[in-house]
Amino acid sequence: VGAGYALDRSQGDMLFPMHRDLGAHIAFGQTIERIYCQYMGRSGSPTMGRDGNTHFSDMDRGIIGMISHLGSMLPVAVGAAIGLRNQGKNAVTLNFIGDGGASIGDFHEGLNFAAVANAPFVLVIENNQYAYSTPIVAQYGAERIIDRAIGYGIQGEVVDGNNIYEVYETVRNAVNRAREGGGPTMIEAVSMRMRGHSEHDDHFYVPKELLEAWAQRDPLLRAQRFLAKQGFLTQAEIEILEKQVDAEIEQAIVNADASPLPDPISLNNSVFAS
Repeated sequence: VGAGYALDRSQGDMLFPMHRDLGAHIAFGQTIERIYCQYMGRSGSPTMGRDGNTHFSDMDRGIIGMISHLGSMLPVAVGAAIGLRNQGKNAVTLNFIGDGGASIGDFHEGLNFAAVANAPFVLVIENNQYAYSTPIVAQYGAERIIDRAIGYGIQGEVVDGNNIYEVYETVRNAVNRAREGGGPTMIEAVSMRMRGHSEHDDHFYVPKELLEAWAQRDPLLRAQRFLAKQGFLTQAEIEILEKQVDAEIEQAIVNADASPLPDPISLNNSVFAS
């Protein structure tokens, strides 16, 4: 979902991702090596070795690290959109949240503010069917999360989150509309979380049949079939690309592992904004 948006970003746009949106990080210019440095706490990471998770910012690339409370980034992203507009910049902010994040108060307050201010803001809700172990039927009474958009007076779209081309077109239209003064858009990207909420979660609460059905809709395999059908790539060329990506990842791991640990004397650097 994240990669489908970020492929069409413009200079000055800002990304407010969740912890699962590393594809959007890469599309915004983040390197695989720097991401691995982040995991390893190395000085070559965006946080210069001060952190070891995926809640990180990279201001040079327009990426704002997520707040751990899912959904709480929405008001921050809306405020950034208004701030950029006040500075005379024709930029758009994009925020990713999950279906669970749409159930907290910050979601409603932030989205209402975005609508009232006509902010150049796009919200993508990655509806992966479960907020940890809570299914969507226990989260909201409407048929879809997107049904709320009309209540806020904003544009609402629902897309197949496992179709990168549909995501790309829908988000591109929303971003263009926001950039032209058309206000915010809420997009519900319907998908499925194929593993647990985190590594300690064995996912036992999701029916096996549901996972098997969604496995047939793997976004990468669907994209490969589309490219082959349209004649853009042959299967042999796809396999070559896969090997190239595997090699790039392996080299990034080697480089990150060789990156130095941060010097303790730099501990107080960048603690305060300047």
